[in-house]
Amino acid sequence: MKIEWLGHSSFKLTESTGTSIITDPFNEKIGIPFPNNISADIVTISHNHYDHDAADKISGEKTVIDATGAFEIGGVQVHGFMSYHDKQKGALRGKNIIYKIRMDGVEICHLGDIGEELTPMLAELIGVVNILLIPVGGKYTINAREAKEYVDRLMPDVVIPMHYMQEGYKPDLAELDEFLELFDKSEIEFAAETALDFDRTDFDGERTKVIICKRD
Repeated sequence: MKIEWLGHSSFKLTESTGTSIITDPFNEKIGIPFPNNISADIVTISHNHYDHDAADKISGEKTVIDATGAFEIGGVQVHGFMSYHDKQKGALRGKNIIYKIRMDGVEICHLGDIGEELTPMLAELIGVVNILLIPVGGKYTINAREAKEYVDRLMPDVVIPMHYMQEGYKPDLAELDEFLELFDKSEIEFAAETALDFDRTDFDGERTKVIICKRD
């Protein structure tokens, strides 16, 4: 399977069969452009905020998933379950859908704009994770320290941070360095290419690697 970071919390995941998913497409109001003429079979929306729900940016026929439940489209399994965008059970920013996606035998978890701490119940719902896509910029989501707690508890093979400050951003988010400082340098890898390829045989469950995606 292949992962490409489109910016913010948006990724394009492509299975070896060609079935593709785009997560949380965003509106340019955040200050950076969304890729032109990009298509996918499935679009997942974690919550209805303009920087996460711009499904109209995705061209062609697609199935939009913006609800909890289990779905199977083109052989790809998607499971959405409810969480909160803040620490007050949604009183401040509402609810957030976490998506577990299974592609080519790889378990990917996209946490959306998760804002609550990781409880034992939530950890059990998330279950086994090979690749964790996690917000680290704080302000509107969990911060760097809280994100590290998710990593330590879930023990994914690969962590890909998202939703952090970038050049041109209008939202006020924390810098990526605040998250990276919590890891040993040997655990961090900066991707040389914009597309990352993974196979289920890549994961041994013995260590966690943080990969910083490169964006076009």
